[in-house]
Amino acid sequence: MENEERLQDRIGEYLIPKTDDYLFDELSDNYLEKAGIADILTGVPIPINKAEMSGLSTLVIAKNMAFIIGCDINFKYRDNYVAYITRTFSKDFAKPLISEGVTAATNKKYETACVMFRAAILIDTDSKEAYYCYGRACKDAYENGEGEEYVGRFKAESLEAFEKTTLKGPDFDMGYYFLGFAYLNMGLYIKAKLTWDSFMELSKDDELKKEVGGFLVKLVEPCKIEEGYNAVLSGRFESGIDILEVYETDSRFNTWWPLWYYLGTAYMRLDDIDNAESHFLQVLKYSPSNTDTMQELVEIYKQKGDTEKVEKYEKKIEIVGENAARDREEKQAGMMPGLS
Repeated sequence: MENEERLQDRIGEYLIPKTDDYLFDELSDNYLEKAGIADILTGVPIPINKAEMSGLSTLVIAKNMAFIIGCDINFKYRDNYVAYITRTFSKDFAKPLISEGVTAATNKKYETACVMFRAAILIDTDSKEAYYCYGRACKDAYENGEGEEYVGRFKAESLEAFEKTTLKGPDFDMGYYFLGFAYLNMGLYIKAKLTWDSFMELSKDDELKKEVGGFLVKLVEPCKIEEGYNAVLSGRFESGIDILEVYETDSRFNTWWPLWYYLGTAYMRLDDIDNAESHFLQVLKYSPSNTDTMQELVEIYKQKGDTEKVEKYEKKIEIVGENAARDREEKQAGMMPGLS
């Protein structure tokens, strides 16, 4: 049985090494026939925990399978394992996995918790509880983790999990509560506001509503700035400038590099290259490795005939690219091979 689809997996590389505690072996044809599972497990190796080599019951087999696919959601025999679990125990097998994940998270074993919740989602794709808990575990992981890439991947995974929570449970207030924070952390202020508006309508918790109400008040200006970004992105450059330029002297927001980037972009598209240049230079003040901005400056200096600065920023782009490539190579060299 081939996997029906390959799933996007942002964090698998951090979880797959946990499968090193398992060996794989096939069940006998005689056992498979007697158990009525020959159609799904013939030729399929099952996982055995090295620390639990004896007492291989149907429950233990299912738990081991769940752990493997929770670590590697694109494991070669994922669909076989899910078929075995649901045929033997039904989709309700996801519930004890969720409980185990909650226990792991309570003990600050956030990656293990993610494994349990990922397995639960594969077994019961409609479980809002599994998605919600997964979002919480990813959030805990990135808040307690280290490294820009690690944090970024778990943060993106958390946001997506909370989005799916609200889709699976549109009346579940806490899904909107955490999704609002996820959007806020990603700088998606309008989405955060709309999400928290839904939370305010659904929730009966006065304390949380008071907390969210305070954030909604603070979101008024950021939402206006995002409206300016969107105006530039949609080609309404003059409107974008009118909205954004008032924040250039506002100390609450004028260290936000996207403010300067979108203003620079708007001026560039209006052929006001002097204003574009000054704004793009401000971007690099707050985001020194921003190669998109450097490329815009290259185009500006080509128009101005300033070959020295063209070469300067082309060289900077090259250096940033080389550093990024070296970081990727070092990271890949340190990765352990996963199961497939």
